Amino acid sequence: MSDSPGNEGRRDPRPHGDRPTGARSGGRPSGGRPGAGRPNDGRPARKTTDGAPARGKPTDGKPAWSKTPPADGKPPWKKSGPGDEKRLWTKGGSPARGDRDARERETPEDRDPFGTRSVRSRHEDPVIPDDVAPKQLDRVAYNELKTLSKENAEGVANHLVMAARLIETDPALAHQHAISAARRAGRIGVVRETLAITAYATGDFALALRELRTYRRITGRDDQLPMMVDSERGLGRPERGLELGRSVPRASLPVPVQVELAIAMSGARLDLGHPDAALAELEIPQLDPATAYSYSPALFGAYGVVLEELGRSEEAEEWFTRADVAAAALDESDPEDDTIEVVEEDLDEADDAPTVNDEPGEHDR
Repeated sequence: MSDSPGNEGRRDPRPHGDRPTGARSGGRPSGGRPGAGRPNDGRPARKTTDGAPARGKPTDGKPAWSKTPPADGKPPWKKSGPGDEKRLWTKGGSPARGDRDARERETPEDRDPFGTRSVRSRHEDPVIPDDVAPKQLDRVAYNELKTLSKENAEGVANHLVMAARLIETDPALAHQHAISAARRAGRIGVVRETLAITAYATGDFALALRELRTYRRITGRDDQLPMMVDSERGLGRPERGLELGRSVPRASLPVPVQVELAIAMSGARLDLGHPDAALAELEIPQLDPATAYSYSPALFGAYGVVLEELGRSEEAEEWFTRADVAAAALDESDPEDDTIEVVEEDLDEADDAPTVNDEPGEHDR
């Protein structure tokens, strides 16, 4: 086999039969272009009709793509073969997909497409009144702050106290205090729980649901499952709320949480247009008009609402009355007493007046 010009002294050890058809010198694939593998036989470079060198045959040292390169030295576009992702510019002048820096300069990347920075956005701490003290926080909640420095724990406690104080009268301001607490102690369960509750109170059900999931993951508790179901309802997803409510065995929850979950599940049934199923959700052992617990007014009232939906107005009015009587009886009990006590009521004034009982009885077990 004869040597190719420019390769004197070097021979291809392979026979002609082993060389792929159309292969270039050196064995690189030619892509099937006619004449790609021809040796340079000394003929002058091909020219176009206007006398300029043909593409790929520069003779004056200038790039083949232009006779006059741009001032910045970058070509407006660069021809490349299939699979070559190193192009910097397309014909239209926009960055090609291989130029990552240019793409980022043209279209900044949205690193928060789902709005997950709501807690860390710009925020100014609301004012703490002079009468607020960290010790006013519930003792159990304050114990959760012991992992923080003393100064930080006191600041977080003050915001939690204000959130609890304002949740009924000014939920928006309570939410601002909860955000301040979360910015200081985002890994504390009671802090994320407070943020979820205030978000729920302001109608931000998406944030409430997200924070409740975080709270559940941090603490391993299911005591806020009813609010999670209600948040799904607030987002227009009652089916997902029912699925979530069924994900935990009802008997594993404390009795007050069982009642709250029954009310939330009943509401989801109503959202789906199933009042009979909603009524069945509320027919639980705790639906006892003779005894009033802290959860009884809400349970009696919810039962009356479903009866009203079913057209049973007279029965509904009876349960609304029972809810009012239970609430009045609870208001007369000592709100400062943290212990669970049985409070006896005089039943002579109202035959249907329930007994106030803060301690779960036999029917609650």
